Amino acid sequence: MGEAGWLGLRTPTALGGRGLPLPRAGALLFHLARHTGTSFAKLSLQPEFSSVLAEHGSPELVEEWFRPLLRGERLVGNQVTEPAAGSDAGALATVARRVGDHYVLDGEKSEAAFARDADAAIVYARVPESGAKSGITAFLVPQDLPGITRVVSSGDLGERWMRRGSIRYAGVELPARYRIGAEGEGFRYVKSELTRERALLSAIYLGVARASWGETVDHVGHRMAFGRPLSAQEAVAFPLLEDGARLDAAWLYTERVLAALEAGGDGEATAAIAKWLSTDAALRTLDHAVQFHGGRGYSSDLPHEQRYRDVRSGSIAHGPSEVLLALAARRMWSGR
Repeated sequence: MGEAGWLGLRTPTALGGRGLPLPRAGALLFHLARHTGTSFAKLSLQPEFSSVLAEHGSPELVEEWFRPLLRGERLVGNQVTEPAAGSDAGALATVARRVGDHYVLDGEKSEAAFARDADAAIVYARVPESGAKSGITAFLVPQDLPGITRVVSSGDLGERWMRRGSIRYAGVELPARYRIGAEGEGFRYVKSELTRERALLSAIYLGVARASWGETVDHVGHRMAFGRPLSAQEAVAFPLLEDGARLDAAWLYTERVLAALEAGGDGEATAAIAKWLSTDAALRTLDHAVQFHGGRGYSSDLPHEQRYRDVRSGSIAHGPSEVLLALAARRMWSGR
């Protein structure tokens, strides 16, 4: 994917990326997901998940880790979630204490993608001495340092290629040069990154759902039951018509959000709604794809059940749907 130019769609060309505007990157991710599922589309988005490193990391860190990520030579993961802190990033318990010219990292991260496969990870930890309100600071942590234990979970419902798991840090000594940006600014960094991620993830989920929708429309038009095609049954035809309209509406909304973000708008609330709307429309569509393909739809003979399992993570990862709606509600009424 690095050789083909599918990594770093939005990354500036000066850093080795393609420098595409957000709407164009979203369109490409939509079609990549439509043809390959979530796996390659989300891997294509991995540099965006690591954009904090590109935007706030030192030139040395960018050269050592971000550029190789764009070339597909190194894999950089992200570690925010903890056993007792999921969406509430302000409750992070992982601590990085400054000791001379290095930090000592202690804590545990959970639900981390590429738990055993990542060469390094962007780790968010609290620096008590920072003086900032939260003290949350971003670090680039090579995953082969002494004191790091990596455990892959027993298995996920979908997206098993991510091999998620937990990472424990016990007295890990990290040179100060691996800090990303200023102490206490990590939460602010990841907040703007998440806004873009949510809008682009919307395009991925809609692309996957559109693939199953087209295949299902074709299937019910040919599959005969009780002497006529399934498409002649209103119980089948109407839900598919509704699914198609929802997918179109969600895509138009996502395009509008991406364009507004590209123009410099805030977009935190609208990106949250885009992700919720797209995930909801995609899961409805994929559930109907499984249902209307009958027994084969429920089996791994067809791709619909895997697509459903993969997209199901969209209601949880990068902000659960409930949290996204609450965020959008706060933004809507706080301005009145």
